[in-house]
Amino acid sequence: FTMSSATSTASLPSGLDVLTTFPDVLFIPEIVFGGLVWILVASSKVPLPIVQGWVMFVSVFCFVMSTALLCLYVCGAHGGSSSWVALVSGCDEP
Repeated sequence: FTMSSATSTASLPSGLDVLTTFPDVLFIPEIVFGGLVWILVASSKVPLPIVQGWVMFVSVFCFVMSTALLCLYVCGAHGGSSSWVALVSGCDEP
């Protein structure tokens, strides 16, 4: 694996090259654990359903955004623009 950083954004990976940089490989466990959280929240029983609905919304939203960002990176939709680094950083910060 090679390290990519926000300071060296000369070329952002696209296609299957996304899976060769360490920060971008972290999309995979993020999607896996996001799916597990989604499943666990959906199967839990809580006394206030409105609370479960909010937690379910947040977990599904984060899961869908992570999956969409990975697909956009693989498709090369970023076009080499460095603003995509800021987008991914913003989505990963809670």
